[in-house]
Amino acid sequence: MAIVKGEVAGRENVLVRVHSECLTGDILGSTRCDCGKQLEMALARINQEGGGVVVYLRGHEGRGIGLTDKVHAYALQDDGRDTVEANQDLGLPVDSRSYDVGAQILTDLGLSTIRLMSNNPAKFTQLSGYDLQIVERVPLLTIPNPENVFYLRTKQEN
Repeated sequence: MAIVKGEVAGRENVLVRVHSECLTGDILGSTRCDCGKQLEMALARINQEGGGVVVYLRGHEGRGIGLTDKVHAYALQDDGRDTVEANQDLGLPVDSRSYDVGAQILTDLGLSTIRLMSNNPAKFTQLSGYDLQIVERVPLLTIPNPENVFYLRTKQEN
């Protein structure tokens, strides 16, 4: 799904967020991650600039493991495992997300040069393979809280 503000087709250097689905953070307001805050920040920034795109990618819950397995991983995290270790302990991939559909949506919208709001280097590699040039990385840094500081540290390292 794409949320588009303003006329973006053919514009250069459009502000873009390719956001991974996170029911717990985006909808339920979980403080265990920063997903909901990043989505809010991206929407606010696009509104402030007067235009841009948020692509919301389904099937990305819990780094692509799904909601049920994410809840199982939460139980392991409660026992001291980090996000990566919890996924591995469950026999799941560390990160199985793919951004190909997001890249296709952006090119279908007529974008070729974008300013990508992201802290995830994997997005840059996957998005640039679809005639998209990322001209700037715009970080979305949230303020850590006691519930997500360990998660954010792990996310930064992996």
